[in-house]
Amino acid sequence: MRPTGGTAPSDTSRARRKVRLPGEATPLYTVSQAAQLLDMQPAFIRRLDTEGVVVPARSAGGQRRYSRIEIDHIAALAGLMDEGMTLAGAQRIIELENEIADLRRQLAHPPSPTVAR
Repeated sequence: MRPTGGTAPSDTSRARRKVRLPGEATPLYTVSQAAQLLDMQPAFIRRLDTEGVVVPARSAGGQRRYSRIEIDHIAALAGLMDEGMTLAGAQRIIELENEIADLRRQLAHPPSPTVAR
C-alpha cells in the first residue's frame, strides 16, 4: 500500500535535494492541458494562435506548447472578453497595460546621467 501525503524534508536535512524546476517561460503545456487549466475550449486557444495573439512554441512533432506566461496571457484575455471586450480590444488593453508598467519601471529606475568631458 502506497502512503498518502507525507512530510517534506527540512531545510537542514541531508536527504533534501534541490530540484531545478523549469521557469515560467518554458513551453510545457499542450493545448489540451492549457484548456483544462483555464477551463475553456481548446478551439479558443488554437484560435488565439491562428490570429497571432498568443503564439506558442512548437514541439519537434509540431504540437503547440504553452508556457505559464502564455497561459496567464490567455486567462487575462478571457477575463476581459467575459467583461464584453472583443479579442482585439482585450489584446490592446493588455498591450497598453504592459507599456504603462514599462514606463513606471523606467521612472522608478532612471538612467544615470553621463558626465561630459
